[in-house]
Amino acid sequence: MTKDFEPFVYPKANLIAGVDEVGRGPLVGAVVTAAVILDPNNPIVGLTDSKKLSEKKRNVLFDEIKEKALAWSLGRCEPEEIDELNILQATMVAMQRAVADLNIQPDFVLIDGNKIPQLPMAAQAVVKGDLRVAEISAASIIAKVTRDREMEVLDAQFPQYGFAKHKGYPTKAHFEALELHGAIEQHRKSFKPVKRILGIE
Repeated sequence: MTKDFEPFVYPKANLIAGVDEVGRGPLVGAVVTAAVILDPNNPIVGLTDSKKLSEKKRNVLFDEIKEKALAWSLGRCEPEEIDELNILQATMVAMQRAVADLNIQPDFVLIDGNKIPQLPMAAQAVVKGDLRVAEISAASIIAKVTRDREMEVLDAQFPQYGFAKHKGYPTKAHFEALELHGAIEQHRKSFKPVKRILGIE
């Protein structure tokens, strides 16, 4: 809990899912979302915003969440869908997919941020939810570890881009690699730096 926020008051519901996304900012790869329903009888210690954890700690919690949660699932939108929809709409679709894919349907969904996708159950947006709501923290860890590992796989295929280091985000090294080697199929063609390299501005 951070001192900057009021303690979060959970809605009255039997099964609450937390949802978070990773990968809105990168120039390459999917936007990945996760939905998690935690087991109140099987608590997980150390949940917080995935970005505040070391990679080692994230990986440990990733396995623990998958083992202890009542349900967890992933949703995603690929680069071509992002280019077609725009990144905000693609994120909303990926969140819908994550919730729909849970093998237990929640009766309430808490979503990190300030926007809610259309869902068949009640939902609430929670600003800085990954710091305030355990279910959202768990979802942020599942999504981040999943996407980071995908970037490591892409790095093995295209080592010249440095994806394992910058995870596809628009860093100086990524811009330099784009200038030198051009874009690959997994790059988001609607994002300005990629459009510029492709000459489609």
